[in-house]
Amino acid sequence: MIYKNTIKYILLAVLLFAFIPNFGQSSNQFKVVLDAGHGGKDPGAMKNGLKEKEIALDVVLRVGKLLEAYNDVALVYTRKTDVFIELRERANIANRAKANLFVSVHCNSTTTAVPYGSMTLVMGMSRTGTNLEIAKTENAVIFQEADYKTKYKGFDPNNPETLIGLKIMQEESLLQSIELASLIQDGFKTKLNRKDKGVHQQPLWVLDATVMPGVLIELGFVSNPEEAKYLSSEEGKAELAQSIANSIIAYKNTFFSPSEVALPLDVQDELIVAPENTIPTENNVVVNSDKTTHYKVQLEAGTKLIDTKPANFKGLKNISYTHENKLYKYFYGDETDYEACKKLLEEAKKKGYKSAYIVTFENK
Repeated sequence: MIYKNTIKYILLAVLLFAFIPNFGQSSNQFKVVLDAGHGGKDPGAMKNGLKEKEIALDVVLRVGKLLEAYNDVALVYTRKTDVFIELRERANIANRAKANLFVSVHCNSTTTAVPYGSMTLVMGMSRTGTNLEIAKTENAVIFQEADYKTKYKGFDPNNPETLIGLKIMQEESLLQSIELASLIQDGFKTKLNRKDKGVHQQPLWVLDATVMPGVLIELGFVSNPEEAKYLSSEEGKAELAQSIANSIIAYKNTFFSPSEVALPLDVQDELIVAPENTIPTENNVVVNSDKTTHYKVQLEAGTKLIDTKPANFKGLKNISYTHENKLYKYFYGDETDYEACKKLLEEAKKKGYKSAYIVTFENK
């Protein structure tokens, strides 16, 4: 029976690949589908006075608001209000949009109050312990849908073996999904000091049915009282949203194209902000009097003027910035040779500026 299912899904995968266009690569915009888990009649996990559907939606809307600053990023939401969206329709929304990325946001929960921490899931066939239970929980919404046996025939949330054939469709995007998941977990761990529960591969229908790289983020455990407080706090939701947005842009800069404008991706709390009445001088403002092409590494951007001393930029020297449209952009180095600037980019990334990229200044 498993062998027959495998053959059936292999044929399905071949047919889908024959008719599916090259998703998202024909446009200059990087299209992201933001999926707030659960909704409407499906509250998701409910513990410590929290509802998973509310936390997920709040964080997703915050992520979207941050990404709106990028002109080359297009956003699609599976839901922006408290409504029930079928899993199949969530995948359909992403596929119809020909998106480059699918990001689903959820919260975790267990029967005990002990576990805590964040994890990110990608499509896979792992069947180990607790993680399989998470996969079953997230897939179980299928049973709330009308005619689920017809809509999801061949997919049993409690029997991952039925997915073996469809695994073929994930080969091309799996590594990119893992890359994004790793960026997300690294951000949670290093920037927010959240407990890192790692990246895991699980048989999740909504990730399997989408044809682009995708992840399912478990922000934390609503069943843990302390973590529940963080998840429901304004600070917690804002930090998580910023970290996710940072990771999406870092992924975009690696696999799609660098953005012309950057959010404050790596600004840390300990940065010393220059007084508001400080007048920028030509020593640190980007001013080139010659007519040569210059290359610099853009590190970050934000609305505050930051003292350019090395202590504020992880020890990097030769920091400059521009100020336009109320946004300060901070750059490392100044080279007329592109290859030399690439070495500076590598150095910046080793320092922790994972989303840094090279920009060009043309003087005429």
